[in-house]
Amino acid sequence: MAEAEEQQAAAVCQALGRHLSCLASESESKSSRRRALECIRAEVVGPGPGSGRPGGVRQRLLTALLPPLLRGLSDPAERCRELAALTLAELLRAAPRPHEALPLLVPAAVQRLGLAELSEPAEELRLALLELLVLTVELCGNKLAPYLDDMVRILQRTIVDPFPEVKKKSCECAAKYAKWTPETFHMQSESLIKPLMQTITHQHSKVRVAVIKATGTVIQCGNGKSVDDVLSHLAQRLFDDAPSVRQAVTEVVGSWLLELRDRYSYFYKLIPLLLSSCNDEVSQIRELASDYWRRVGFQWQQENEEDLKDKLDWSVPLSVCYPADVKRPGLGCRELVFRNLSKVLPAVSRDITDWVPATRVKASQLLIVLLLHAEDHITQHMELLLSTLYRSCSDEETPVVQNSVKAAELIGTFVNPEVSLKLILTALGKCACTAHLMMLCAVIKGSSEQVLHPHLIRIGTTLALPDTCQVSEKVEYLEQLLLCVEMLITVCGKQCSEINLPLLKVLVTIAAIASDQELKNKVEKTLASLAAAQNVDNFLDLYRQHISQLIGWVADTQHQWINYTVQHLQFETIITQSGPVLGESLHEVFPVLKTCLQPSRDPEMRLKLFTVLSKLLLNADGTLNSRGRFSSYLETLVRDILVPNLLWHAGRTAAAIRTTAISCLWALLHSKMITLEQALGVYEDLMPKVIAALDEDSKMTRLLACRALGAILKVCGNQLDPDKLNKLYPELLKRLDDGLDEVRIVAIKALGVWFQCVGNDYDQILFKSHIEFLYRGLLLHLDDPESDIQNLILVFGLGTAMHCDKHRIVLKTFIPFSVSVVSKMLRMLKRAYK
Repeated sequence: MAEAEEQQAAAVCQALGRHLSCLASESESKSSRRRALECIRAEVVGPGPGSGRPGGVRQRLLTALLPPLLRGLSDPAERCRELAALTLAELLRAAPRPHEALPLLVPAAVQRLGLAELSEPAEELRLALLELLVLTVELCGNKLAPYLDDMVRILQRTIVDPFPEVKKKSCECAAKYAKWTPETFHMQSESLIKPLMQTITHQHSKVRVAVIKATGTVIQCGNGKSVDDVLSHLAQRLFDDAPSVRQAVTEVVGSWLLELRDRYSYFYKLIPLLLSSCNDEVSQIRELASDYWRRVGFQWQQENEEDLKDKLDWSVPLSVCYPADVKRPGLGCRELVFRNLSKVLPAVSRDITDWVPATRVKASQLLIVLLLHAEDHITQHMELLLSTLYRSCSDEETPVVQNSVKAAELIGTFVNPEVSLKLILTALGKCACTAHLMMLCAVIKGSSEQVLHPHLIRIGTTLALPDTCQVSEKVEYLEQLLLCVEMLITVCGKQCSEINLPLLKVLVTIAAIASDQELKNKVEKTLASLAAAQNVDNFLDLYRQHISQLIGWVADTQHQWINYTVQHLQFETIITQSGPVLGESLHEVFPVLKTCLQPSRDPEMRLKLFTVLSKLLLNADGTLNSRGRFSSYLETLVRDILVPNLLWHAGRTAAAIRTTAISCLWALLHSKMITLEQALGVYEDLMPKVIAALDEDSKMTRLLACRALGAILKVCGNQLDPDKLNKLYPELLKRLDDGLDEVRIVAIKALGVWFQCVGNDYDQILFKSHIEFLYRGLLLHLDDPESDIQNLILVFGLGTAMHCDKHRIVLKTFIPFSVSVVSKMLRMLKRAYK
């Protein structure tokens, strides 16, 4: 049999002799060499696999044709080199013992692919040679072990080849070679790490996938110490835009955690990578990572079953606040995270404040997963966790902030409030900021009513401290402060009755400081929620319970109030929001008003307080006089508050204060709470200041003064003596020449009221000169350019006088002396009747 095979092989070689001679001759042309190689390939390939020749014949043909074909790999003609490579591949596939060609084949491959400079310029031929090398690895397997250095030398060069297809084929070759020769490959595996990591950032995603998979196999079958060299590169690939790349990283890391020989030494480095994939945006990758993680945890649990015996027999029950949409990880997974948490958390803490936004988002997502696994074991890491979350809560990226809040909620779920609240409230008391409030709110949200109840008073007291609730006017800060109150009400409900007063203080402060109307509306809704939690009708009942304490709380510092102090804003908010409850606390409110509205106090603060007081007086029945007790404080309001502020002082600020004071007086008179006796009692003190206000530069002040004077006259009626009346009309006549028509109109109406105040004791003979002066002034303005003014003078001035007996008599005696006046009146009356 052997002789026949040898003869058959000799016959084939003899038939190919001319072609082999052509390949050996240097004088043959390129076309001749190409035809020779084509003929040889046709003879080798034949009509089918192995051309039906016995294995011995095919092996002898490989031995005979190998040298000339290897020389053909260096042929100047590209087509000849291609035919040589293809023929070699066919021969290797057909030969029963292809490894016998290795002593010649491997050095030739090194010459073509492994040199520092490219020996093979054609990309397609380098790819063909790589395919030949991959085929050799598949066929020869561990027989290639002695050629470790040559193989590594080739792969080091081809992995960084410029042609992407060569890179991918090189990665495939490296992976297969590592699997076939693990006994020797580990000695040189580190040599491939550098070129692999140089290629891992290639622009083609398929190349990156090939590199990652090859890296996984090279380290799996080689030296595990190389894990440290590739971890940072693999971590960066988790941010890759291509899902296939991220999936490859997940597969590699998952297989390492399951199969790597030194995996226990690298758990704390590999676990974060796999858990990060559990939050991938692609569901397939998330499911893959979760499956790997379950297998890793279960395998570790089985390997350490003795250590976990007690925990397996006596499992810790779930917290009542455990997230409803999350399935609890297995014991092995939880233990793996817990035992490596001290090494993982510092790295996460650094990454969550990284300068790259994507890194911060990924780190914040990982932190949530870690906390879900560690559960109550995170207690020992609270200081590091909180300091990390304080920073991340201030991040510019919304996902980072949201994930940080979720992490804080898990702290509330798993950590005893005795620990977490102590740290957070201490930080809040030292230097309150938005991040501290966000953490507190999230921890409260993650806790339950039962565990929070013992700490309610401390939480409420801390929130109500001036250094907490008054430290900032920023909307973001106040919103978080309000959220803390809302969350306390939501979680603790009726138990918040123990801290009603502190919560009211916080809400009052927010409403006082906030400049945003939407935020103020939220405060009102929160007040309603607090009232509903206490089973009372509305928030006014809460004010009714604590109005005295609230006023006392802000009044302690009333002597130091200025425009920039928060306390006077809080006071304004309390008296504004308390509505009808305010009427029950006038004995506490008026002393504060009296103190703070003295002329010696801060002008801007007085302006604001007068404005608030005007609004209250306009709705007195629903505020100050809700209980009908305001009359007891009316004289105090006029004598001790309004009159001192109506005194003239130089300056615009003083003028503005006089305007607000006169507006308060007008609101008081307009509300009709002042009686005749009270009006007569304060007349002597008040009227000179009102008369002086008629000459103010401010148009508004003059207008309000005219209105106030008319209202006073209307209240006093005919109870004023003639001397007082005679002092008033000249001032009103002056206002008929005012530059503002509205002031003139109000002055005319006030004169009409003046006529109605003339009583029976007004001596027509004694005061004839006054009456003549008054009518001369009125008649003078019958020729006013404004027809409305003329009509008003006729109706409210002279018309009112015609209805007054005293003045009608005087008018009769006065009119004959002035024909022009009579004609004016007739014209006006005729016009009025028309």
